[in-house]
Amino acid sequence: MGQTAPARTVSDMAMDRTLEIAELIITKWDQDTSTFAKVTSLFHENRAEAKEFIRCVNELQKAMHSVVSENSNSEKLIRAQCLMEIGMKRLQKEFYQILSMNRAHLDPESVSTRSSLSTRSSTSDYEDNDDDEIRLAGESITEVEDVSSVAMTDLRLIAESMISSGYGKECVKIYKIIRKSIVDEGIYRLGVEKVTSSQIHKMDWEVLEIRIKSWLNAVNVAMKTLFKGERILCDHVFASSDSIRESCFTEITREGASILFGFTEIFAKSSKKSLVKVFRSLDMYTAIASHWQEIESIFSFDSTSAVRSQALTSLIKLGESVKTALKEFESEIQKDKSKTPVPGAGIHHLTVDVMNYLSLLADYSNVLGDILVDMPPPAISSLPASIFDGSDSDDSQSPAISTRFAWLILILLCKLDGKAKHYTGNGNVSFSYLFLATNLQHVISKVRTSNLKYLLGDDWVTKQVVKVKQFITSYERLAWDHVVKSLPLDPSAAMSTDQAKEWFRRFNSAFEQAYYKQSACVVSDSKLRDEIKLSIAKKIIPTYRKFYNTHRVTIGREKNSCTARFAPDDVGNKLSDLFFEGTGSSESSSSMSSSSLHTKTSRSH
Repeated sequence: MGQTAPARTVSDMAMDRTLEIAELIITKWDQDTSTFAKVTSLFHENRAEAKEFIRCVNELQKAMHSVVSENSNSEKLIRAQCLMEIGMKRLQKEFYQILSMNRAHLDPESVSTRSSLSTRSSTSDYEDNDDDEIRLAGESITEVEDVSSVAMTDLRLIAESMISSGYGKECVKIYKIIRKSIVDEGIYRLGVEKVTSSQIHKMDWEVLEIRIKSWLNAVNVAMKTLFKGERILCDHVFASSDSIRESCFTEITREGASILFGFTEIFAKSSKKSLVKVFRSLDMYTAIASHWQEIESIFSFDSTSAVRSQALTSLIKLGESVKTALKEFESEIQKDKSKTPVPGAGIHHLTVDVMNYLSLLADYSNVLGDILVDMPPPAISSLPASIFDGSDSDDSQSPAISTRFAWLILILLCKLDGKAKHYTGNGNVSFSYLFLATNLQHVISKVRTSNLKYLLGDDWVTKQVVKVKQFITSYERLAWDHVVKSLPLDPSAAMSTDQAKEWFRRFNSAFEQAYYKQSACVVSDSKLRDEIKLSIAKKIIPTYRKFYNTHRVTIGREKNSCTARFAPDDVGNKLSDLFFEGTGSSESSSSMSSSSLHTKTSRSH
């Protein structure tokens, strides 16, 4: 008995000292008894005193635990409990004021870009080092970031004190209400609103596209600043409790994240599919995929698994909509039934439309590779074997996306092969080959000037270039060989005047017939146009020039003779005028003039 009394005396004395010190500072800031305390912020007025206030509250809590184990009915314990309630009420107010007054400094962007302070140090570390830490941080961050660091430090001090004192519920309630309003407001300001399937279904495309563009900007800001900043702040303030961190972050961000990712999910499920809308689907898929690591990191809690699941579902649904669009695109190519030959054997609208579409799709090759990886390979056997010409190697090892693009172009070329036959019915067999050449050249040009070149590769392009040359060779043979054959094999050979006249008449007739017929043709590609004209000129002009120079004197002796109707330069001028759209435009728009054509054909012999 005599030995226990001194221990109680020591305990009582310690409690008395703690109560005395705590009562001085806690009652000073009792907002119910002090007008000064009611209108003044402790942490704003005097951070050193605020730090002392927190220390006294924590010491009081420790003393209460010590006393309650000895005498739960102690009057000192009751007195301490009253002081604790006053202190917690004060801290609750301070917590609210800091959150409210620093909305601008605790906005997610400021928080997400602030210099990283230690988010796992203990309360005692903060009691000893928080001012030094803030001072050091302030040397390397902006003034706004410095203010946010101070606010975050104060919030953490208060939160840890309230949680350890059993007042975590009150602290968390304030935090959730204020921070959720900030996140919800942020989502709204980014232009993202909750929509239903029926609303999207009824929207005009122009309106929906505006919504999508707003969403694309919103998801970038949300993942880089809004949700990221909120996660950093939550992790920092409630570093002492994993369960509270998770609970707060989940409740604050769940609704905003659901609205954000719900838009894409509903769009993918509900929007009317079209070939144009596939690009917006790809934009949204790209946005989510590019932020996937952030989504997994920021929403890593078990209680936020629904957000991850919703984002993943959006990716899957958007990917499925893209696959469906590609199937529809393939079907549209195959269903094209236009039979009217393109005037001048020019580029078919189907070629233009398909290649424009594919070149735009190729810009999304990174995400398309992921989307198409499990798509069944095309049934090449469904196309006629003649379209392959034995030049396509086994591409079973090619990426799915490369195979798919090559397949779609193959379908286009197959359709063009069928459309080329429409010229033969009009007796313009040569036109069919020129049509195939100009359209394939357009395909090659679009491939070379877009990301398609990386998907299809140089070998593919080289094979198509060979095919263009084959088509041109066939065209020249059918369209111009009879002109070449209208001249003697030996243009310099001696012959009678009548024989010379007959050869001139044959050439005049053959050339005029060919020129008249081929002047209707159009070759849009300037390089190909010049190559064709030069090739034709090399076949005709050198031989005709020799014949003309050898026999024009004989023919010219006859009065008013017009048998030698064309001089070699006249032939060159005529050829240089070919393959332009319209008439009379060649003088100004020709990339190969008659003089250059004359020079090149002369040099070749």
